[in-house]
Amino acid sequence: MATHRWHSSLGKLGAAGLNSDINVTPLVDVCLVLLIIFMVVTPMLQKGVPVNLPVTEDPEKTPDTDKQLQISVKADGTVYLGSLPVLKQQMQSELEKIHERTPDREIAVKGDKLVKYGAVLDALKACREVGFNNVGLIAQPKKSGQGARPCK
Repeated sequence: MATHRWHSSLGKLGAAGLNSDINVTPLVDVCLVLLIIFMVVTPMLQKGVPVNLPVTEDPEKTPDTDKQLQISVKADGTVYLGSLPVLKQQMQSELEKIHERTPDREIAVKGDKLVKYGAVLDALKACREVGFNNVGLIAQPKKSGQGARPCK
């Protein structure tokens, strides 16, 4: 009968020695994946509907809160409350419903720089008539593209 010899891998460790270098490749891979995720997600963080904002010298900086309602007026005159499109005739009634629930809510109006001035004024007028006191306009700063900031 033949005897079978068992080989242990323990002997191989002693002969070759241990490699104590840090492998940086997985770290670089993880960092690049995180960078790509942030690059994709960051543009989606803007609330409301994307609008081509007008540029101004030094808009007043106010914090963006969850309590803030974005009203967007696109270049074609379409009005959005948050991300929902509304007809101009329905805007005041929708704002009245919102005012009944949260009368101290902040309103930020984003008007496209190509839209007629009267369309943005109509949105501002509807907010004031309903009773909202804290209403402001959002503009893009003229300096480097640091994002949109409300100006009041």
